[in-house]
Amino acid sequence: MPSATHKDKLNRLKRIEGQVRGIASMVEEDRYCMDILTQMQAVKSALSKVEDQILKDHAACCVAEAISSGDETEQKEKFDELVELFGKVKR
Repeated sequence: MPSATHKDKLNRLKRIEGQVRGIASMVEEDRYCMDILTQMQAVKSALSKVEDQILKDHAACCVAEAISSGDETEQKEKFDELVELFGKVKR
């Protein structure tokens, strides 16, 4: 994984961490519910974007390597990982 992409994901996650701390402060301060919910939606959206990038990286690197290796066991393992992940999303 390129270091710039890695650094970008870490920076996004640190921003999300700050947003979550901000939401906790909003709850402690008994702020307006809709404002809290709006911030929570922003965090969920930001997490989804990081998740998408990590999934793309996984497909471009780990899955592609398994396919090119010709190792059927490794290919099945990577395929099963993805199926399991998408199964969790549906729950």
